[in-house]
Amino acid sequence: MALPIYQERGETYQANNCAPLVRAARRGRMRLTALARDQYPGQRLARSALPGVKTVGFWDAPYAQDWGLDWHYNEGVELTLLERGGVAYAVDNHRCRLRPDDLTVARPWQRHRVGDPNIGAGRLHWLILDVGVRRPHQPWQWPSWLVLTKGDLKELTDNLRKNERPVWRATPEIRQCFQRISAAVEADRHGSNLSRLAALLNELFVLVLEMFRRQRIKRDESLITTQRTVELFWADMQRNSINLASDWTVKSMARQCGLGVTHFIHYTRQITNSTPVCYLNQCRLQAALWLLAETPKRNITDIALSSGFNSSQYFAKLFRQQFGCAPRDYRPARASVNARHHQTRV
Repeated sequence: MALPIYQERGETYQANNCAPLVRAARRGRMRLTALARDQYPGQRLARSALPGVKTVGFWDAPYAQDWGLDWHYNEGVELTLLERGGVAYAVDNHRCRLRPDDLTVARPWQRHRVGDPNIGAGRLHWLILDVGVRRPHQPWQWPSWLVLTKGDLKELTDNLRKNERPVWRATPEIRQCFQRISAAVEADRHGSNLSRLAALLNELFVLVLEMFRRQRIKRDESLITTQRTVELFWADMQRNSINLASDWTVKSMARQCGLGVTHFIHYTRQITNSTPVCYLNQCRLQAALWLLAETPKRNITDIALSSGFNSSQYFAKLFRQQFGCAPRDYRPARASVNARHHQTRV
């Protein structure tokens, strides 16, 4: 099955398929129990069963593992609860080690990682619920089986969308709710526990809303703006060499953000003080600079092409403008600086 993607280019935006988790379960190194659909592992959910639920379940690893879930994305809002053990966790620039009763929240298509690089022993519960969005500024669409009042659902949505705190201390009630959800998942036989699961998932979201109320969280409206969408586009462009090497136009970049060209140019200028094409070239030059330094035997033309430039001549022209020397002269100059630094330290 083809994985859902957030953008049309590059592996960065593919939704996670949990392949390392599946391999570990098949090898008997840990226990995986889930109800799931699409690319996620577990017992299959019927098409009409709990619409929006991508996966719900738990894993139980009795000892440290030789795998982890590297940086990835999910198409829905993801809640996880660590019941026992410990595991490294990261969302965007936030890194931590989860402790028992830590609750994590990852927004749709938010970059996150479980393990660093491997996971430790632990029992982890999760829910991924698709709310029908691919970009931060789009409104969330909750499934009809969620029966929170209109006001409560708006408050919950605002709390989930408008804060960047990824890890919370769960209440005992939230932990117990996740335990009951996992027990219902484990006992399910071809949809026999769907009504119970629907009730428990509603209870879970009520409990999360009450936790937010007690915490009195500070909301950040900038997290759901169009500018935020463009910021994330450029951040992922810088992270992913496959994206940089693609044949971008201003129109195609705007389309990836769900914007018209004029709006995309406006927000890019606001963020970078540059036009999209100029900033794209800056990102490509920074990627090429790193390759020149870290792969001293690699051909300069190959570096230019892999960084997204159509010709080594154009690359050399922009490189000289940006850094004051030709690419072929950069390596010897850098080596000389490193040698002087080493002598100084000695």
